[in-house]
Amino acid sequence: MKVLVTLGKLITLFAWLIMFYNLAMPFEGKIALLLNVLLMITCVMHAVQAFIFHSLFKQLMTLKLRDYLQVMLFGVFTLLEYRQRVLKQGQ
Repeated sequence: MKVLVTLGKLITLFAWLIMFYNLAMPFEGKIALLLNVLLMITCVMHAVQAFIFHSLFKQLMTLKLRDYLQVMLFGVFTLLEYRQRVLKQGQ
């Protein structure tokens, strides 16, 4: 599971880099528009995941700004990581 989460984080980071690179130096054609739309959708989805993260884990552990930033950057892969931590604490 840890390998899958790490691989997912690397792929997510690469996607963020491509989308932000497109903002600075837009690609030619319709791909630039598509990447801008994907960036907006990704930002909204990761914000929703940060809200879910806050709702689920606030009572279970002390959360810091770093935790929220990880969710905003890596999304569901960070949620999976924290889920594993909570399950280990419960055992």
